Amino acid sequence: MKKLYTNIATAALAVLAVTAAQAQPVSGRTRAQVEAEAIAAAHAPDQNVTRGSRGAEKFTPMADPAKMQQQAIDAAHAANQNVTRGSRGADPFVSTMDAAEVAAQARATAAAPDQNVTSGSRVNSRVISTMVKPASASAQAQQATTPPK
Repeated sequence: MKKLYTNIATAALAVLAVTAAQAQPVSGRTRAQVEAEAIAAAHAPDQNVTRGSRGAEKFTPMADPAKMQQQAIDAAHAANQNVTRGSRGADPFVSTMDAAEVAAQARATAAAPDQNVTSGSRVNSRVISTMVKPASASAQAQQATTPPK
């Protein structure tokens, strides 16, 4: 058993020695080159200054100044540019559905037999309508007679 511990300790020391030897890879630079680089970095201007502490940095625009000026002029001449949305009344409504389809849905909803009954309003029982909705039947009949567009 003592021999096992000795072998494990020897192997651990060998691994440690190998990894320590490879800790600093060879960079191909001489000591003089590294020292010259360190001296140049130490003499660099503004090396220990927080960015922006000596005033604004030079601005380089990425967009075309003429286009930006035209965009600013257009925005300045725009109607309602300083008006909060909704402060002059509601925005105009633009429907995205077909008016006939909306009307058919409204008629079907209005003709529903159990439209004002909720699931808990009749002695805690679920209401399941078994009645045929007359508006749905008439809408289906109209669709059957109307040729497809």
